[in-house]
Amino acid sequence: MAVCARLCGVGQSRRCRRRQSHNQQDKQSDSDMDIDEEEEERIVGKMRADADGGCPEISDGPPNPKSLLDLPPELLVEIFSSLPGTALPNLALVCKKFRQILSTETIWRRRCLEEFGMKEDLRRMEVVGVSSRELYVKRVNPRVKSGRFMKLLPDYEHMDYRDVYKHLLHPYRHILGLWQPDIGPYGGLLNVVVDGLFIIGWMYLPPHDPRVEDPMRRRPLFRIHMWENNKATVECMYGHKGPHKGDIQVVKKDEFSTKCNQTDHHRMPGGRQEEFRTWLEEEWGRTLEDIFHEHMQELILMKFIYTSQYDNCLTYRRIYLPPCLPSDLMQPGLFKGTYGSHGLEIIMLSFHGPRAKATKLTGDPNVPAGQLTLDIDLNRPVCLPDLEHQRNIEELSRLVLGVHEEAQRDAQGQDTPPVGAEGASVAEGLEPAVTACAEGTGPTGANSTPSQPQPFILPLGVMARNEVYPRTCKLCFYGTGLIAGHGFTSPERTPGLFVLFDEDRFGFIWLELKSFSLYSRLTDQLSHAQAPSMERFEAMLRNMQSWTS
Repeated sequence: MAVCARLCGVGQSRRCRRRQSHNQQDKQSDSDMDIDEEEEERIVGKMRADADGGCPEISDGPPNPKSLLDLPPELLVEIFSSLPGTALPNLALVCKKFRQILSTETIWRRRCLEEFGMKEDLRRMEVVGVSSRELYVKRVNPRVKSGRFMKLLPDYEHMDYRDVYKHLLHPYRHILGLWQPDIGPYGGLLNVVVDGLFIIGWMYLPPHDPRVEDPMRRRPLFRIHMWENNKATVECMYGHKGPHKGDIQVVKKDEFSTKCNQTDHHRMPGGRQEEFRTWLEEEWGRTLEDIFHEHMQELILMKFIYTSQYDNCLTYRRIYLPPCLPSDLMQPGLFKGTYGSHGLEIIMLSFHGPRAKATKLTGDPNVPAGQLTLDIDLNRPVCLPDLEHQRNIEELSRLVLGVHEEAQRDAQGQDTPPVGAEGASVAEGLEPAVTACAEGTGPTGANSTPSQPQPFILPLGVMARNEVYPRTCKLCFYGTGLIAGHGFTSPERTPGLFVLFDEDRFGFIWLELKSFSLYSRLTDQLSHAQAPSMERFEAMLRNMQSWTS
């Protein structure tokens, strides 16, 4: 801080720096922090003048201060800047000196930055979250036939960080982070972030099927920003007619709801047919005529009818990113994967000791969002045969089903291995694979890595939505996948093979369905989303399953 630098004798004062900058040919305005320092120095100088009978000279104060009141104001600014913003209003009630210091912009700017990540300077910020058409509207004077532009949003240059903290960031702090909307079996992923002077709720959509490695698509559902008289305004961003009036209500802890007050803005001139064509282009990137599979057409039409009835009036429940432990097989997180005719869906991969679990954040009428789609046993590695035998689905099924029967025996407390059709036990049939693992040509456990990547190819007859999958893998494990009939009827877990390709990609072969799902990591930076503890995260997973069971 400039004031502290002058007191301590280290560095140049702000006025010295300003004189030097004026002597240079390139005359630029002071930095954002200098603006705050001007405000700080003004308050500090005023307090010095009041304390010294009108003399603005800065004194060093008592040599041995006995209380906070004896400290120089510039040091109090630094101390107060380190306190949470929720403690500052009570601090201002202590005395007049504290109240004056808490008017310093430096304190509130730092609180907005550290607590909410708002880095932009209010006096120079370009308004984000809106287009130029939304900022200005052309008004035509019929008499002179000339147009002029009227600004629709207020002038943010006259705002200060204290007002932004008090009326925008702090009141809506509870809705920042990740949320799952209650849209029946379909679910979703909402990320509420501070974006400049806006709080925006972005709905994350998977890429168009089957481009699983493409980046996520984002669609704004609502935004909150400052308006006249330091009042925050909620706007619905759903539909195709621009922002309009909306409302947000915090129902209870870790739950809130949104409401649109002008649902007519969601309608299109061409009626439901035009709305469906537009939705289909955004959701799938194609027209209905391009989708030849009749069953897929039915699923798409069903999803449109179900989801469009909400009109952005939704309830959201908080979700957390999975905690990461050093013993984890890979970095946990969010992944997007292929699910046959249901398209791409978002899952959450987490590790729980010897098991890895993949929970659906988006779902379908068969297996809804919130359900445990994959359950991987990291204590049961599967060593793949050579490429020639990998092409044979029967060979792969024999290996995986052998481990499946072993897992069932362990679950039932049985130690006697069943005898195969040729008189040999399943355990004996797995001995060559175990030997290969021991020699370093295959995986040996959850925390081990083979000396080099192992060749991988899908067996003939296994359907894959995305043929562009890695041709080498690091590890393979036995696991089960959840399948069910329409309406989540008769759910059952079926054996399959978990294939770890690299740190950001894995796959799962559904043996019974003869289908392959490829998963790719969601790399977006998600703030305010870390789980407070592993216990809270596991409780969240249990609640997610109950939401759609």
